[in-house]
Amino acid sequence: MSNSDLLQRSLAAVWHPCTQMRQHASGELPLIPIAGGRGVWLYDFDGKRYLDAISSWWVNLFGHGNPRINAALREQLDELEHVILAGFTHRPVVELSERLSGLTGGALGHCFYASDGASATEIALKMSFHSWRNRGRSKKNRFLCLEGSYHGETVGALAVTDVALFKDAYAPLIRAAATVPTPDARRAHGGETPADVARRAAAALEYHLEQHHAQIAALIVEPLVQCASGMAMYDPEYLRLARALCDRYETHLICDEIAVGCGRTGTFFAHEQSGIQPDFLCLSKGISGGYLPLSVVLTTDAVYETFYDDATARGFLHSHSYTGNALACRAALATLDIFESDNVLAANRARATKLAAALAPLADHPQVRHLRQRGMILAFDVATADPAFSRRFYRAALDRGALIRPIGNTVYLMPPYVVSDEEIAHIGQSTKDALEVLAI
Repeated sequence: MSNSDLLQRSLAAVWHPCTQMRQHASGELPLIPIAGGRGVWLYDFDGKRYLDAISSWWVNLFGHGNPRINAALREQLDELEHVILAGFTHRPVVELSERLSGLTGGALGHCFYASDGASATEIALKMSFHSWRNRGRSKKNRFLCLEGSYHGETVGALAVTDVALFKDAYAPLIRAAATVPTPDARRAHGGETPADVARRAAAALEYHLEQHHAQIAALIVEPLVQCASGMAMYDPEYLRLARALCDRYETHLICDEIAVGCGRTGTFFAHEQSGIQPDFLCLSKGISGGYLPLSVVLTTDAVYETFYDDATARGFLHSHSYTGNALACRAALATLDIFESDNVLAANRARATKLAAALAPLADHPQVRHLRQRGMILAFDVATADPAFSRRFYRAALDRGALIRPIGNTVYLMPPYVVSDEEIAHIGQSTKDALEVLAI
């Protein structure tokens, strides 16, 4: 196998996601054939390597080819690969559900499984609406999301997504949610702190709920970091206030931790930093260590009990063929084992400090704005009018051995948790060099 052979076969056979395929075919956006991966590195068929500084779309936590997750999957292959979860159960799904509930202190549980983040969003939205319906409150059938929010690209998830690039083409299909102002700290007025911005946004949320709470089933948020809209980071004060407002106005709070959970923000769950508990918690991406498609929604006893009845129609009849896949659940259990045995959250605090130091010189770059960090997520905005900046930066970083894929004018880093000091230095140097070679 060669790079060129696989490249041509892929262009002929595969429709790649989140891409204008013409840009791949023309070479404007290079398609990179990957032969294998080890640790934070991806290797092509010619032996060239790329440091995976975005964890392969935020999923990989402990490196490619992790020996402990590999061993767990080999063992599971000899026991059970998959079984229908309707009417059956198995050890990995039970143990994973118990451990995830334990991580919430038992406040959330009754895990409902699917295969991807958008499906988790759909489940949480449907479950919220259906729960109110089962309580005789069927008028509570609308949803609230934050300005700039992203929760997936299926039709239901797009209803609570506020990114025009993904949403506008499908507007006729969507029953759109209402949006309320984002607490994005970059929105600070003169002299405002991030907490001030959070309180201002919460005041707007309060006004909306006061007017419309009779129709609102749930507010959905990405805790602390709105990733797909440019790594918009905000103060935990917003979640504290939002939780209190949702309680006051009888509205569910859905925390979409698909991207920001599993240690990305410095705590295992991002919402922990606000001291609150949501009514629904959505997890995916890193939950399987980046190995297999898996998502899960956890909810409260109060929600679960609204479905607990003799009448089938009052049950939650949503389903996926691969729900609770045994292999995926076993990968997730191995991932949780690594968190426990390696004291990952404490080690990540040191890594985050080193990542900040490696990128600190960019604060003085004339085009860099809002250099910011939350745990193992670091981002900055680039002041440029170049509509092709994202693609040009991506190519420049690849040329320097780093996979860094900007979101518009926002450059972000989200490396796996096994990244070494030398590899952090490589990320920092590649980022700075890629920025310097562009005429922005």
